[in-house]
Amino acid sequence: MSVYSFYIFDRHTECIYSKRFTQQPSPPRTTSSTLRNGTTVPPSLRQANKDSDDAKLVFGTVFSLRRMCRQLGGVDDQFLSYRTAEYKLHYLETPTQLRLVLLTSPQVGNMRTVLHQIWATLFVEYVVKSPLAPTEHTGGKGVGNELFEGGLERFMEAVFRPQQQQQQ
Repeated sequence: MSVYSFYIFDRHTECIYSKRFTQQPSPPRTTSSTLRNGTTVPPSLRQANKDSDDAKLVFGTVFSLRRMCRQLGGVDDQFLSYRTAEYKLHYLETPTQLRLVLLTSPQVGNMRTVLHQIWATLFVEYVVKSPLAPTEHTGGKGVGNELFEGGLERFMEAVFRPQQQQQQ
């Protein structure tokens, strides 16, 4: 069981943090690709565009599923997660409309408490309470806090390492 990626979206639907924990194998490309108008795109920019597109697709999926759950079940029903054959998406929305999304392997159980712990112990402590962090992350400016990133890495290792050892 493993974690694939993690996203945080603010109340303005901007992706303010994204992190990939496992890399999907892709054919190595070291050359720039050429667009139809003749301009070249370096590999680093291609990866940045792909990450941005992935975040938009994830948010669009979550937004649509949340809306469908509320229309079918009423305002009290909440969207928590969904599973496919390839991955499971876990979702948590905070009272301040911060949205946390975690993509894991399909065998992983409910991660709502894990997402709540990430928000309460890591995000609030290292980002919200930091005097250097902006209150609004406008213009694609995301969370750039080394303490948050390091804490998230250690937290994910602690959560998923015991599960991987039990499988072996």
